[in-house]
Amino acid sequence: MRALRCRVNDLNALPLNELFAVLCGSKGRESPLYRGLLGSMRDEDLGVVGSANQGLRRPVDITTEACVPIAREGRAVLVAREEMTMAGLVCVPGLLEHFAQGVRGEVLAKDGETVVAGAMVAEFQGPMREVLVLERGLLNLVSRLSGVATMAAKFVRAIKGTRACVYDTRKTTPGLRVLEKYAVRCGGAKCHRIGLYDALLIKDNHLAGVVDHDLPEIVRGAVERAQRIAREAGTNVQFAELEVDRLEQLRAVLEAGGCGLDIVLLDNMAPAILRDAVAMRDRSGVKVELEASGGVRLDTVRAIAETGVERISAGAITHQAVGVDLGLDIE
Repeated sequence: MRALRCRVNDLNALPLNELFAVLCGSKGRESPLYRGLLGSMRDEDLGVVGSANQGLRRPVDITTEACVPIAREGRAVLVAREEMTMAGLVCVPGLLEHFAQGVRGEVLAKDGETVVAGAMVAEFQGPMREVLVLERGLLNLVSRLSGVATMAAKFVRAIKGTRACVYDTRKTTPGLRVLEKYAVRCGGAKCHRIGLYDALLIKDNHLAGVVDHDLPEIVRGAVERAQRIAREAGTNVQFAELEVDRLEQLRAVLEAGGCGLDIVLLDNMAPAILRDAVAMRDRSGVKVELEASGGVRLDTVRAIAETGVERISAGAITHQAVGVDLGLDIE
């Protein structure tokens, strides 16, 4: 049976500007997820108008309105306080629209670019009240996304020279998934599936109670049904993948010709076992990629990559990333 291999819109083949457009939409046609995120950020800081528990009649920054004259104008620069790989500068227009429509912004660096400490990456001019309202939302978002990009870049550098690629997972911050996956690409790593809707990934909980002998038939049936289910839902299956935690499961699938799979995920296997899995796959002649996953850390990823697997998925890229140090300096 032929594998699915229907990567109609492979996110990892797109340049960053096109990737952002696919994930978040373009100006005037932003996705509901992205617009909702920016709106939620605004409401967190300025309050929800008409909220029963807040009783607001209008959005308000009490401190700024109390301290800064309405007519005051000024300039502010966004500065990197440490070396980092940038991500999130693409969000500046959306942030201005939601927080500071009277402010003019200019981005001075590029997402995906590594900048040194002290680098100015954006500047803003306009009413100081609006600049100050913008400040925290801007810093929170760009700091978080650049932290993810910086972490991803470290993983990519750690496996340089091997055939493996580093992929993210769904271990993302609630509400920030599409942006964190964009940031992963800014750091040079790759996106795994975006959600539950765009790929077939059969994990151990889907196969509870299934014995090795029955595995090929069950997997083959799931692969055959996946495209029909996706078609009925109006989407595409980007790939078909099976998670295994024992070489016996991999052997059963390979002996059955791959069962239509694109990828087999090797969960929590030591490097020596991963090498055995790669050798087993190579001997079988089955065209399926192998992905190592489970407990992947920056200090272990090189040894994993050297086993010969094509893919390494690392949740640490997102869930262990720390926001980088950025500041908005008023001039």
